[in-house]
Amino acid sequence: MATVPPNFPELKQEQLKPYLHDTIAVPDELQGNVLITTLDKVYNWSRKSSMWPLLFGLACCAIEMIATAASRYDLARFGMEVMRPSPRQSDLMIVSGTVTKKMVPAIVRIYNQMAEPRYVLAMGACATGGGPFKEGYNVVSGIDKYIPVDVYVPGCPPTPEALIYGLLKVHQKVERQSILTVPWYRKDQSEFVPVPRLGPDIFDPRQVELIKETTMKKPVAASAAAVSGGDATAHAAGPKAVSSKAKAMMEEAKRRAAAKQSA
Repeated sequence: MATVPPNFPELKQEQLKPYLHDTIAVPDELQGNVLITTLDKVYNWSRKSSMWPLLFGLACCAIEMIATAASRYDLARFGMEVMRPSPRQSDLMIVSGTVTKKMVPAIVRIYNQMAEPRYVLAMGACATGGGPFKEGYNVVSGIDKYIPVDVYVPGCPPTPEALIYGLLKVHQKVERQSILTVPWYRKDQSEFVPVPRLGPDIFDPRQVELIKETTMKKPVAASAAAVSGGDATAHAAGPKAVSSKAKAMMEEAKRRAAAKQSA
């Protein structure tokens, strides 16, 4: 499950700081000849101006995402018209739509296949918190439980204008980053997200020890006695083997059913 980083207040204040090149004063006589900037500014400008989204959609939000890339709104003005079919060529994952438990392992696997730097935008109420299906048996309560999300776009579904606003927020985050502090230029900072396992229910492999601790406890004698009507030993022993007489009765019932079906 995603958690708030311990240095969250410092990260928030970092977003409010002015750019370094904005604090440098250029004399009036040199205004037309001198341009002050930083390496971070040029580097981040090139990245945000050529950010390629990943081409996949999950539900009705994907239709709004497609409309955003069409002629009326035209993502080409942001350099984002090329939606790549491969995670190796993508910078931005737009999780657009309902995230089911069956789909989460595929989403996490695709996220791990994306090269750094990579960003995630959760589009719509379902991707951000489960939406109207939050209490359902097959929908997760937000994709941020499994992968880190950079920008949330609310709505059910969000309009193309809302998605464009979210993309601009991603651009702002890119502009604030520095080559000196980004994790992908540091050793052992880019974390691999374990792919969730889908069985009777989906679970995060990072919580295996907690699940074992909770489910593998020995049954309390009192509760076992209550369930088995006072016979705690019989309850702890588990299911009994089927007798030969019961097996013969089941085989006879199967034979009669097969004969009736063939007739």
